[in-house]
Amino acid sequence: MTNSLIEELPKIIKRGKKEAERILSAGRGLNLVLQTNEIVLPSKEKSGYFKDKIKTLNENQWFNKLIYGDNLLTMKALLTESKDNPSMRGKIDLIYIDPPFDSKADYRTKIKLSDKDIQQKPTVIEQFAYADTWKNGTASYLEMMVPRLILMKELLSEKGSIYVHIDWHVGHYLKVIMDEIFGKEKFINDIIWFYPDTPGRSNQYFPRKHDILLYFSKTESYIFNGDDVRVEILDDSKKRYETSRTLGGKEYIGGESAEKGKIPEDVWRIPVVKGNSKQNVNYGTQKPEKLLERIIKVSSDENSIVADFFCGSGTTGAVAEKLNRKWIISDLGKPACMISRKRLIDQDSKPFLFESIGDYQKEQYEQSEFKSIRDLSQVVMHLYGADPFNDEDNRTNLGYIKDSRTLVYVDSPSKMTGYNTLTKAQKLRNSYKGGWSKVVVLGWNFVQSIGHEINQINDKNLEVLIIPPDLLDKLKSKSAAKKLIESGNIRFSSLQYLKIKEPAVKDYDSENEELTVELDNYIILSPNAIPLDDNNKKILQNYIANDPLSLIEYWSVDPDYDDEVFRSRWQDYRQNIENDDDPYHVVNKAVLNVPKLESDRKICVKAVDVFGFESVAIFTLKNKGV
Repeated sequence: MTNSLIEELPKIIKRGKKEAERILSAGRGLNLVLQTNEIVLPSKEKSGYFKDKIKTLNENQWFNKLIYGDNLLTMKALLTESKDNPSMRGKIDLIYIDPPFDSKADYRTKIKLSDKDIQQKPTVIEQFAYADTWKNGTASYLEMMVPRLILMKELLSEKGSIYVHIDWHVGHYLKVIMDEIFGKEKFINDIIWFYPDTPGRSNQYFPRKHDILLYFSKTESYIFNGDDVRVEILDDSKKRYETSRTLGGKEYIGGESAEKGKIPEDVWRIPVVKGNSKQNVNYGTQKPEKLLERIIKVSSDENSIVADFFCGSGTTGAVAEKLNRKWIISDLGKPACMISRKRLIDQDSKPFLFESIGDYQKEQYEQSEFKSIRDLSQVVMHLYGADPFNDEDNRTNLGYIKDSRTLVYVDSPSKMTGYNTLTKAQKLRNSYKGGWSKVVVLGWNFVQSIGHEINQINDKNLEVLIIPPDLLDKLKSKSAAKKLIESGNIRFSSLQYLKIKEPAVKDYDSENEELTVELDNYIILSPNAIPLDDNNKKILQNYIANDPLSLIEYWSVDPDYDDEVFRSRWQDYRQNIENDDDPYHVVNKAVLNVPKLESDRKICVKAVDVFGFESVAIFTLKNKGV
């Protein structure tokens, strides 16, 4: 008989503390960093033209952060001290999290195209995260939460506090765990969020109409701005009291003083986000802005840093932005990150960073049982259907498919596959052991411009494929690797490409010129690489063949790309109907006013499709006077 959850709880906490200690120690793998994919300047496309001068940007300033990736690794990176990024340890005044707490939830994403809907299952990384979270029910969920809560405590400032949004499934167990991590004496409130206007009929139990917010502080000296969230004082007939009343240690007397209201009690009556609300961004677990507004006003000051590591639709970031707080939000789901990004642009936020885990595959490799790149590369070759060369050849990352005279090159999870790797593979194809008809490069991570570089090389006998991003999660042990090889279920997919027409430029005035950038085509990777059922794959194939640009979720332009950081000076995205009345297509053309240069202009265009896959196209405009 398995142990009860009460018996398992001390073990769960012990294991979680051990994992957190490993992350917090100065040992192996602590140098994890965040990789900046984009500096987002919320310049929304309007009417087909962007006539304003490009905003100046002080890159030494604080940037708010939207981070894609596992929040455990995100927090590890935030705690890491590096040359360009100081540690965030002890610098966050408020953390609000709304972790998924219903094991029966359907995490599929509905993608609405022009005349059809596609139901996308979670990405492979998300599927494994959810499977890990719920494989043993509530015990697995708590196992996931313990190390994360410990890291959150490390990130909190001495005046910081944390709100954990939960419901009846696991709330009581999580309260015990938080008592252990933060201290029972640091428990401030068990807040009830009552949503009165939702269906709640049942003949078998009292209708469930509330969530719970567990509210803890880090120390005794926490921020509490009660005066900023006062509410009306109402009697049973919903009229203001005209009699004296003492609330929160302060006395309010009828008339002008009563107008100041009272600090809310621990039951908050706040409606959910309805379908016709202006706030609604079509995200299943979206929380109302009024809820986050109360939390952020009470538990942070202007310019405080507010964080949310399960950000979902981005409500925490959106409200923190409006209230002049700094913010860090992250999510494991690409749809969540794309929705949050659009939402922030829609409200004309300050420039922010879109980041990801810089060494995700490397981190996963270091946690696996594979202690050498050689061992890992050989497993990848077998999964692809190739045979590794014998040891005496001293080529640990090369294999072959004999019948087709194909050389197979497996790149390291610690490297970014780019131009140098591709040209090296070409040379090996032409010279190694007498030469081969074709070379296939299998990569884990790719430079942003990989599609551009493949097009530049233009070699039909060079194929570049993506190693499944969840593979290292599956290869935690050598026995798991053996089962995986025997199953033959691993698919290696091709890269997707964005094609643009040759950009055009003409004089605008003496200091500026008008730059036109136009999309040409979008070639998506194989539908087999996307988690879809057969019917949805057929729908996708039709769009790939007949309307490929409709699959672009958003695209943006950096007219002065420096080969290092992409700065989105212009962008358009689906659902932006200020430029046209078509919510399912981006505009195909961008017209920008840019300062004239005395040198060549390198233009970088980035597109993200409806599934979250990213493509980059780069073009250099020669300066006519050079």
